Amino acid sequence: MPDMLVKLYELPPAGPIIEALAAQGITIRRAIPPEKHKVVAWVQQEFGSRWASECDVAFAHHPVGCFVAVRESAEGQKEILGFGCHDATCKNFFGPTGVKESERGKGIGKALLLSCLHAMRELGYAYAIIGGAGPTDFYAKVVSATVIEGSVPGIYRGMI
Repeated sequence: MPDMLVKLYELPPAGPIIEALAAQGITIRRAIPPEKHKVVAWVQQEFGSRWASECDVAFAHHPVGCFVAVRESAEGQKEILGFGCHDATCKNFFGPTGVKESERGKGIGKALLLSCLHAMRELGYAYAIIGGAGPTDFYAKVVSATVIEGSVPGIYRGMI
């Protein structure tokens, strides 16, 4: 999977999609350190150890480089629906990110992507790299990301 490049100074707004999800009872927000064990365990269960390792690193930043999608039940139970990280594998990289399979297609991934990329812009980055972008059509459509030629396997070369 190739890396992709995103212009952070030309991002669509995140507010409308976040507000639409809030109307459905889904909150998109930056995770906080006391949640690290729950978020990393959820990522491990849903997406495996490599992404859990990257998510763990995102919690080492201040502010935390991980955003979560959470739904709260009427009983007050909170369920993680998705996550998105930045500055995990490398500085200026977006990812990993994932949404629970049963919750896909609702805009959660788009909201997490935009939340992370806007946060990166606030940190002073002008561009971001989407590392090992799986759904390249999605990233091209949502944030006009372009494939970085010759980026496979890129930074992930020689992983054990």
